[in-house]
Amino acid sequence: MSVGNSAQSINFANKNLVLVIGENMDLGGDDAGARNGTGKTTIVNALSYVLFGEPLTQIRRDNLVNKTNEKNMLVSVKFTKNNIEYTIERGRKPQIFKFYANNIEQDFESNEAQGENRETQQEINKLIGMTHAMFKNIVALNTYTQPFLATKQAEQREIIEQLLGITLLSQKADLLKEKMRVAKQQLTEEKYKIDSQMAANEKIQESIESLQLRSSAWQTQKDDDKEKFEGAIKELEKVDIKKELEAHKKLQTHNENYLKLLSLNKEKAYHEDSFTKAQANVTKTENDLEYAQQAKCPTCEQALHDEKHKQLTEKLTNTLVESKTDVEKLKTDLAKIQQDIDIIGDLGQTPDTYYDSIDEAYNHKGSLKDLKRQLEQTDKKQDPYAEQIEDLTKKAIQKIDYTQVNDMEDLHRHQEFLYKLLTAKDSFIRTRIIEQNLTYLNQRLAFFLGKVKLPHTVTFQSDLSVRIEELGRELDFDNLSRGERNRLILSLSWAFRDVWEGLYQQINLLFIDELIDAGMDISGVESSMAVLKEMSRTQQKNIFLISHKDELVSRVNSVLKVVKENGFTNYANDVEIIV
Repeated sequence: MSVGNSAQSINFANKNLVLVIGENMDLGGDDAGARNGTGKTTIVNALSYVLFGEPLTQIRRDNLVNKTNEKNMLVSVKFTKNNIEYTIERGRKPQIFKFYANNIEQDFESNEAQGENRETQQEINKLIGMTHAMFKNIVALNTYTQPFLATKQAEQREIIEQLLGITLLSQKADLLKEKMRVAKQQLTEEKYKIDSQMAANEKIQESIESLQLRSSAWQTQKDDDKEKFEGAIKELEKVDIKKELEAHKKLQTHNENYLKLLSLNKEKAYHEDSFTKAQANVTKTENDLEYAQQAKCPTCEQALHDEKHKQLTEKLTNTLVESKTDVEKLKTDLAKIQQDIDIIGDLGQTPDTYYDSIDEAYNHKGSLKDLKRQLEQTDKKQDPYAEQIEDLTKKAIQKIDYTQVNDMEDLHRHQEFLYKLLTAKDSFIRTRIIEQNLTYLNQRLAFFLGKVKLPHTVTFQSDLSVRIEELGRELDFDNLSRGERNRLILSLSWAFRDVWEGLYQQINLLFIDELIDAGMDISGVESSMAVLKEMSRTQQKNIFLISHKDELVSRVNSVLKVVKENGFTNYANDVEIIV
């Protein structure tokens, strides 16, 4: 919202017709005809929020906070009822909710951390005497809120029932229903208690037997655990840890030699294969050299010329020397490998150990100590079922008394009779209230429809539904034009107000937010303004007419200008008197 650079206040007790008109200086002001976005509707939203904890329009409560400041939003309203001055303060970021009577804060176990309190709000609702839904239909009419006739039938019925006083029956029925709920619960509890008493012996015995089975199983498990620990201790105590550690060291050496032998044998096999291939190569080279020395090609046995014969003989001679060298080297390597194998010798039998690893062997004492500790703990455990068995065994069968149950059943039957009387649609109480007040509502509605020159007939039926007719043809609310709908909305609100003031209390405030702006022709505007003027003059009502229409200035008693400049809204401290 745009209010926020300084505290703003509005007097709701002027008893005249006030035109609320905006001037957005950020968009050019009056010269540019800038009327939107000044903060006119904020007046109604602020009042709705401080009274009921929610705005009139569909604005999230956090969005009520000024976006420039982002904190410290606070609304305060002061009013007097029955010679007591009340003050309500409600804010967000931080969340604040305070209620004062004659400057004394009323404490209803408020939850300051939440900034809201159901008990406090309930007290305020009682003081105001109406719901938020009724507030939107009688006090604050807004073009952005859903009209009464556009709501669901159940919602319409709820508002009409409250208006006609039927809600009082519902409230009494709700109170009685709560008493019935408590009484029924008590009756159920008492019956359950008796049933429990009747089956006490059987249930107790079943419980004892079940617990005894569990106890036996628990004891068996305890004995098994002790036996397991004792056996493990005995087994460990047999171990000569000194010999065990020596065996692990031997095992380590054995495993190391085993891995060496695997590697040496693999290497030996490789060298033997290479030696065989090298010897074969020597033999082949010797044969090739013999052919060459005979001046024949070793491959095709053709005669060789002198130069080729010489080259081949030299090449084969060199190859033979290299091959014999390889054979001798491989023979030497094989001898060294065999020597290493002989050094290791026979591995013998694998050393036998109790533990899988030497680390476990080193932890022998710790394992033995831990087993003894577990054995001690197990031995100290107490039967968890013994105390329960003892307690249940001591229980006795109680005498059953039906007196209280019989009295409770008589009371419940009486309450059911009263509840049906209060809630039945055809009960004489409900019918009487509707007959008395519905006729008056229809009379006032017809009166105001005539005042705003709407040719339709709108009537509330005995079942509290609404019938709209024009020239004998039934219509829906959506069949009406926007201007016709707004005339009907105004007339309906005024009729509601007359009924409410006749049954409950006077209301000195009325807000009409842009309803006269939207879709109304000149006739509609003139007739609606005439009603508002008459209401303000004769009934001393303080009426705030929020509008964009500059031409309405001449038709009101005073003007409240809402100015937005540099992103912030300011309200005039006093209205400008026109007449």
